Amino acid sequence: MAPLGFSSRPSLVRHTVQQDPLALEHTLKAGSYISILCAEDKVIARKGPPLTALLSRHDFEMPDDHKEQVLLGDYNDVPVIATLISNEKAEVFAANTSFIVNDLRSLATDMLLPEAELGLLASAKSILTWHNRNRFCANCGHPTSHASSGFRRDCSFCNAQHFPRTDPVVIMLITKGDQCLLGRSPHFPPGRFSCLAGFIEPGETVEAAVRREVFEETGVRVGEVRYLQSQPWPFPSSLMIGMHGIADSSDIVIDEEEIEEAHWFSKEEVRQLFEGNHPEGRSAPPPVAIAHHLLRIFLEN
Repeated sequence: MAPLGFSSRPSLVRHTVQQDPLALEHTLKAGSYISILCAEDKVIARKGPPLTALLSRHDFEMPDDHKEQVLLGDYNDVPVIATLISNEKAEVFAANTSFIVNDLRSLATDMLLPEAELGLLASAKSILTWHNRNRFCANCGHPTSHASSGFRRDCSFCNAQHFPRTDPVVIMLITKGDQCLLGRSPHFPPGRFSCLAGFIEPGETVEAAVRREVFEETGVRVGEVRYLQSQPWPFPSSLMIGMHGIADSSDIVIDEEEIEEAHWFSKEEVRQLFEGNHPEGRSAPPPVAIAHHLLRIFLEN
């Protein structure tokens, strides 16, 4: 089975408590580090073989007008610095035949980069996006500044400290007997069906979120719920919590504002989704998505 997308960060070491607050500055001055360059949703990668998004200082000249930098940690004992650059600078890289510029979702879906790199890129994109969206203090509205090598923003006016956030999302393999419940969102590619999912609300448990989301979207009641696996999803910064729920009812009444369709699928139909020969032209989520792996679990049990 293909690895779970974005979930591998081997050898990335970050000791937050012990880290020197000036570690980023010291690393930049020392000059021996790995660079990851992002421009909003796009990633700059050096053509191969092999294609790689982990760049050395000899691969390019760092733009002096970059927007943000973060010391992610050490990867195989080498510091990794993620840098946010402008779209205009990304176009300069795109015009260079030694590089490609592509969005992270496409790079992951097409499995163009090693899984270990995808894990690092997920971290880079998530925290750089957070910086780009949190230039001002949520407490008083004044500008915030980069701190703790990029893992914090500080407000000098009210002294509030702001930390990167991750939004928890439940994604559910809902079964009843030998069938599973799948739906399709309006933004999915034509024919794509996937597991139901939704954000956890404030003050809500994971189990309660599973039951609420499934009932809101399909009218199906869920009883027993258990954890399966999780996946970071850097669009922009979510943690997908894969759950298995046992349905107590089977009648479907969809919320048309949430999803277009929802159906019960047998194991044979799920196999057809994966094999691309479903009689109605339906398809499964790609291997990069946790929903793909949840459906594999369904088939294997």
